[in-house]
Formats: sequence, C-alpha cells, structure tokens
Amino acid sequence: MSALDSGVGDGGVPVVVLPRSASLPSRRQPGSVAGPVGGCGGERNWSRPSDPAATGARRSLASPLRRGVRPGVAPRGIGEGTRRRETSVDVDDDARTIGARLRQIRYARDKSLRVIAGLAGISKAHLSRIERGEVALDSRAQTVALANALQVAPSELTRFSVPAPGNGEGEAVKAVRRALIAVSRDDPAGQVVPVDVLRSRVAALVAAKKESDDEQVGRELPALIRDLHTSMIAGRDVRELLAEAALLHVQGSHSFLVAMGATPDLCWQAALLARRAAREHGGADVVGLAVFGAANGLLAAGELDAAQAELDSVTVPTTIPESSQLDGMLALSRSLVAVADKRPGDMDAPLEYAAELAVRTGEGNAYWLGFGPTNVGVWRMSVALEARDFARAARIAEGLHPELLPSAVRRATYWANYGRALARVRGRQDDAVKALRKAELISPAKVQRQPFVREVLGELLVRSRRDAVGRELRGMAYRAGLPV
Repeated sequence: MSALDSGVGDGGVPVVVLPRSASLPSRRQPGSVAGPVGGCGGERNWSRPSDPAATGARRSLASPLRRGVRPGVAPRGIGEGTRRRETSVDVDDDARTIGARLRQIRYARDKSLRVIAGLAGISKAHLSRIERGEVALDSRAQTVALANALQVAPSELTRFSVPAPGNGEGEAVKAVRRALIAVSRDDPAGQVVPVDVLRSRVAALVAAKKESDDEQVGRELPALIRDLHTSMIAGRDVRELLAEAALLHVQGSHSFLVAMGATPDLCWQAALLARRAAREHGGADVVGLAVFGAANGLLAAGELDAAQAELDSVTVPTTIPESSQLDGMLALSRSLVAVADKRPGDMDAPLEYAAELAVRTGEGNAYWLGFGPTNVGVWRMSVALEARDFARAARIAEGLHPELLPSAVRRATYWANYGRALARVRGRQDDAVKALRKAELISPAKVQRQPFVREVLGELLVRSRRDAVGRELRGMAYRAGLPV
C-alpha cells in the first residue's frame, strides 16, 4: 500500500498514553514531538506550547485578530499591556481542511502569511490560496515544511473532526488498542489455538481488509491479536506463529488502524509488534515484510531518515517469485521516500528495478502485497503526484488496467490517485469527480478518511458548479465531513 494512502489518515481523538515501545523513533530535540505525514528529512523541532486549558485559561482560535492587535498584548492606549502568552494549537471543529487548520494555528502563533510562507519555502500568495481552500495541500514534503514553520507536528494539520467511525475512536479501534497494549505487556489474555486455525483466521482477516471490509476486520481483529500472541507464549509452533504475527500486524492491524484514522502512535505500535516478531523469526522474507510496513509507517509520519534507514537495513534474495515480489515492493518504497525527501536523483532507479522484477514475476500477490506490472504503475502515479507532475500521473493512469489489481484497496487507490491528478489538469475537473466517486464506491475510507484526497475534494468544492457533477461532489464532501 502506498504511503500516500497511508498516510498517512486523520480525525481528532484524545491523546492515549502508550508504552515506551510505541513511540515513533526520531532524532529530535528534547521537548519536540513527531507526527504524521511525510516531508523533508533531518532533525526537526516540533515543540508544543503549553496548553492553556491545563491552567483553566480559555482557548479561542476562532477568528483572525484585528489589524495591529497581537495576542496577549493590549492595544495601544490601554495601560501598559500584558506579557504575551504562548497559545494552544488546538483548533475547533469547523477546521475541516488542512488549509483551515493551518490558518487557525498561524493565527494562534501570531505569524504572518509572509513569515510562514518564507520559512516553508513557498510564496505568500500560494499559502493564502491553501488557507482559503483554493489549492489542496496534498504533498508530504510541503505539509511537513509548513508544520516545521509553525513549530507543530504535521498531525496538527492533517487530523480532522469527521463523523464516527471515521474519527479514529470507534469501538473497534478501542478494542484493537486494548489488545495491542495487552500484548505489549506480555498479557494478551486470549486463547491457545492450533497454528492451522490461526493461519486460516489471519488469511481470512487480511483478505477482508484487502477487500475493504473494515467492519469484518474490526469485529475479528482484537480477538485474533490476543489469541495469536497467547498461543505464541504457550510455546508451540512458535516460529510459524511469529511469521503469522508479522503478516497480521503489517497487513491487518497497521493497515486497519491507518484506514480508521487512528492516532500515529497506535499505528506505530502495530508496526513495532510486526518488527519484533520478524526479528525473532529471523527469516529474510519475514523481516523484509516487517520492514516494508515500518518504512511506510515512518514515511507517513514524516520520519524520512528513519524510513530510509529501515529500508537500508534489509536485503531480500530474489531467488523465488515470492521474494522477488517483496523486494520489488521495497524498491517502490525507496522511490517514494526519495521523492518525498526531495532527492529526485534517487527516485528513478528503484522504480526501474521494480519494473524489471515485475516483468519477471507477472501479476502476483505474495504476502498480500499485490506486486506486479499494474501495481508498479500505481506506485509510479504516487511518485508523480508527490513530485507535483499531475499531467504525468494522469498519463500513467490512462495506460493501466486497474481491474488487474488483486485487491479492492489497490483499485480504490488507483481511482483516488487518478482523481487527484485530474483535479489539477485543466478541463478535467468533472472527470476528477467521477474518478474519486469510483474510489469511494470501492472503498469509502479511501476518500472519506485519507487527508490528501479530502484536500482535493475541498479544492474541487470551491470551484464546483450547481450541476449533476457538482451534486456528486458535494455528496462526497459531506460524507468526508467537509462543510458543504
């Protein structure tokens, strides 16, 4: 799954204290925080200001200040003024787009358009259009650059208040959280189940996830996590169960939590469990699968150095078709990390290597990754979108046959990325709406909970007409929790 879809996901939820092992790895300064959505590598200092709510102070980010008035400072002519206070970066429920949240946080920081645009390396006019919703902010690099300029985590920009269960706090997500925490405490409290039964349950759950049946996954995942880890602790068939655990937590737990818009730390905890199981197993393919999941999680979290290090840590042999498919997916991840990290010179070689492997393997689905010529094309679209080459992304899409993709989730990704590309091609906005609607029909979460897709919906909404296509667009925007 492309990290763009992962990503990175995306609605306001309470902070959950997780075990130390669940924290995102990051080279950061004391007091800094890491958050989702990729961008430039290197050290970052995303320090959070103190929360006025903790001291009983009122929080208000509702509207811009009058000209000449600064937060915490009395207007001229009224006494001596007061000391400026740090303001909270919390935003209200009306901030349903990245641009709206960005504007509110900028007001809270008492920063001008010119200052933030300069720090982020974009023009003042472009930033103004992003804030007004006229241009979608759907680039990892640009999102992280703006978060750094505002001194907040990227998650402050990309998480929204959307209707349940899309806010990451549904009952299924809570049950998965409890199961993951129990496992991290070595007290999963499940049942000891034969390995053959567990293998069948894992395969059925991952198949349901790939067909975008999140309701079934949410029902079955918590108990499966508990039973699998309880059976491992019992000491029977441990090596086989370690491989199943790595697969479950990459293609089941992590994938489900991202789709549901769960918190980054919770998603990362699932990736860590996959990593731990793979390392205990020791097989190159099992380790490679866990690295694939971890690297794409780190990419979605904006930790590009860590994502690259993760990918560099593993070598997968290409002696059998299954290993070749896995190695191809790792190569595709390297390409996307490179373009997000603004290293275009490192972008093409991994893509070409993956394409060569795909010619040898044909359309495959080892480890439920869906590697093959068509999926390589979908990843090429993702790379072109991140590089802001929308016309090229659209041309790539028009040369693919999405029906050859082995899972509903990947077919939805194709249509969502095609829609994002068409939205930026002159005269193709109606086609963009139709493509996005196809993605929503296949996998509602792909449109309703993916922040970059929602941003494009918001941009299209600003330009929409009162016709049949406009009605379709407003319906999608409403279901995604956008104001219409």
